[in-house]
Amino acid sequence: MAYELPPLPYSVDALEPHIDAKTMEIHHGKHHKAYVDKANAALEGTDWAGKPVEQVISALERLPHEIQGAVRNNAGGHANHSLFWQILAPEGKGGGGRPEGALGDAIKATFGSFDEFKEKFADAAASRFGSGWAWLCVSPEGKLHVYSTANQDNPKMPEEFGGKGPGHTPILGLDVWEHAYYLNYQNRRPDYINAFWNVVNWKKVGELFSEAKA
Repeated sequence: MAYELPPLPYSVDALEPHIDAKTMEIHHGKHHKAYVDKANAALEGTDWAGKPVEQVISALERLPHEIQGAVRNNAGGHANHSLFWQILAPEGKGGGGRPEGALGDAIKATFGSFDEFKEKFADAAASRFGSGWAWLCVSPEGKLHVYSTANQDNPKMPEEFGGKGPGHTPILGLDVWEHAYYLNYQNRRPDYINAFWNVVNWKKVGELFSEAKA
């Protein structure tokens, strides 16, 4: 079955003032839709068409060489954005606050404190040159790691394709492509990163953490 654009789990203006409605309309309805369409076109007629996107991006080296670039960029974009919409929620309605439970404990054990984690994650997002993503991931050993990837690369991708390899599961991602923030923040990426914490859905991130550890 061909990939489809997933609906947003909230209205386009629900994340304001931190992420504005116009940006959400363009980001979801135009950019993400384009990744979906181009990924479907690249995979059409191959044995990989219709396979789960996470499975496809984890095995890029096994795809026909002539479509690897298109699939890396567009299936990667589809996977990244599908996660991104899930881990956001309106401030005060699931968004913001601090992680609790097992995830909160793991962040404290790994990074020292939630504030130290935020600093490390923000640095990964701010220092990514050009376009890309910052990630909080669970390694195959069940450990938390923060790093960034370029363009639409995903941590699940093989290392030769910009990732960390199959088994590395992203549970929190921040899109630092200019299309994600430029209408509202222009060149002030650090302001966008700071605003992001107000709309993180830590309950969902905690669920993804538990699934990755299982």
